Amino acid sequence: MLAQQLVNGVLLGATYALFALGFTLMFGVLRVINLTYGFTFSAGAFIALALTRQVGLNIALALPLAALGSGLIAVLLDSLLLPRLRRRPSAELDSLMVTLGAVLALYSLMTAWLGPDIRRFPPGTISATAIELAGVRVTAAQGLILAASLLLVGLLMALMTTTKLGLAIRAVAEKPDAAGLMGINTPRIAHLVSLLSGALGGAGGVLIGLNFNAIQPYMGESMMLRGFVVIIVGGMGDMRGALIAGLALGIIEVLTAGYIDSSLKEMVAFAILVAVLWTRPQGLFGRAVGQRA
Repeated sequence: MLAQQLVNGVLLGATYALFALGFTLMFGVLRVINLTYGFTFSAGAFIALALTRQVGLNIALALPLAALGSGLIAVLLDSLLLPRLRRRPSAELDSLMVTLGAVLALYSLMTAWLGPDIRRFPPGTISATAIELAGVRVTAAQGLILAASLLLVGLLMALMTTTKLGLAIRAVAEKPDAAGLMGINTPRIAHLVSLLSGALGGAGGVLIGLNFNAIQPYMGESMMLRGFVVIIVGGMGDMRGALIAGLALGIIEVLTAGYIDSSLKEMVAFAILVAVLWTRPQGLFGRAVGQRA
């Protein structure tokens, strides 16, 4: 029983980590708190749903296309809402207020268009078979979640640490003015970061939708709350912290639901958030936000 719960927690935490990585990347590089990131999570799930239901695509094709579509939506929203705010001294607070209003409007529009009802992927979207090893059962959906999360996280880390593009992104994160003087096209980097972040958020929406087979417009709202927990506990702007905190949050939620009470899992997560803010406000990995990409 414990082994099964731990596996379930790791799989859920992998999706939390994937979602939080995009949020962390956006904040670490662009220095804004963009709450419309939660909308890209919901949008990714609905795009994948449309591609599998209306177009008839296999989920293996629908997932990357949904991620790309979410990334493009993120770029559009970023271009409309944030360029002027980034130049202000109070960019974090201003972006928080502007994008809060924007995301509430977007959720309302999506609900008016698609309705509030829960949607489900068509039968056969992913195999219902499961493998069992040493008493631990893993479904095909869970296997896809783990594989996709590992692949996307690995690609992002490789991009950030081994390529010139990643070096340019880190340079903009550290000193945007100096990066511009060195010939880096900072507006283009900002759009690229929005694209990458939105794609990670959209992919997370597809994976969560597959895991629970339940999609509705406001699903990004609860995920944004978890995203805040993860990036604050892990350290604002710290990608390593987001990975570890995301996995830890998934395990804690599953263990709380399995052994205490499922209605308490969110309370436990936010109790941890409060404890971290009281005792170590810079997050578990303790480096200043301004020094991380």
